[in-house]
Amino acid sequence: MYPSLEQKLERFEELEKLLIDPEILSDTTQLLKIQREHGGLAKTALMVREYKELEENVLAARQMVEEEEDDESREYAEAELQELLARQEAIQVDLEDLVTAGDAATRGSLIMEIRAGTGGDEASLFARDLFVMYLRLAENRRWKVEELDRSESEVGGIKAITFSVTGEGAFMQLQFESGGHRVQRVPDTETQGRIHTSAATVAVLPEADEVELEISNDELRVDTYFASGPGGQKVNKTASAVRITHLPTNTVVSCQDEKSQHKNRSKAMRVLRSRLLEMKQQQAQTERAEQRRTLIGSGDRSQRIRTYNFPQNRLSDHRINLTLYKLDQIMLGNMDELIENLMAFDRQERLQSLGSEENGK
Repeated sequence: MYPSLEQKLERFEELEKLLIDPEILSDTTQLLKIQREHGGLAKTALMVREYKELEENVLAARQMVEEEEDDESREYAEAELQELLARQEAIQVDLEDLVTAGDAATRGSLIMEIRAGTGGDEASLFARDLFVMYLRLAENRRWKVEELDRSESEVGGIKAITFSVTGEGAFMQLQFESGGHRVQRVPDTETQGRIHTSAATVAVLPEADEVELEISNDELRVDTYFASGPGGQKVNKTASAVRITHLPTNTVVSCQDEKSQHKNRSKAMRVLRSRLLEMKQQQAQTERAEQRRTLIGSGDRSQRIRTYNFPQNRLSDHRINLTLYKLDQIMLGNMDELIENLMAFDRQERLQSLGSEENGK
């Protein structure tokens, strides 16, 4: 059993006791905080608890097989033992997935940012195509997508867009999309049929709630300004746009998508929390960099992770040396094979790292 999983079970059991404490029950704020943490740990903790119970049952079944003298009874006990061992093996795999995926296994929501890079108008059109690709994937998975902020180009592309994705397995499956995405294709405006190369960057941020990351109002500077947009949309009508600066880290987030200043502030705070949580996680990852080497989970936006070659109908993920000649299907949101390969590679890398850590202790 992995120590990190034992610790989660211990914390879960501590919270179970707190949830029946009269002092906690009388404090609504504290109760909600504990309920959220308890709910977040439930999936992992209950699985660990079941595994430990199975260990005891397997020991008892083995003893029964060894001690039983009647052939028929021994055969029955042996069948029960094999059933228990099969269930134990299945949970062992699930627990390995939990420990290798870490926080990603239980996190159900994320915030994604897509920004056009080099390539002018064609880059903004590619950024739009990436957004549509993820939107279609979300529809296939029945995930909920909510736009938080959008800036469009004059040709109908997207300069930048921020949106949230919520649903079972959303963060775990999309966490490896962070980085530089390069496209090679003939733009619609190209008259001589020449292939152009342009780029967009994607950032996947784990969405943080208020319990996970507390931010004091004293740490914030909030500015409001008049919203603006292409084609005269929302230009200088109300000072509804919001810009929030987190002073300790100088992180700046802005939102102008809503007509309501209150709604824009709420959306901006969601993005800010997610960016700060990402910074916190990256710092922890950097501190463990020598022990853990995960090639595809760094989230470095400056790294070119993938090439989309439309003339050859080819997608290449450079981190895991994967090439698929089904780009047309992938752009329609049929990303299963790509996602499965990324998750399998990451799982193997993390298992090797965990093995190295255990041997080094």
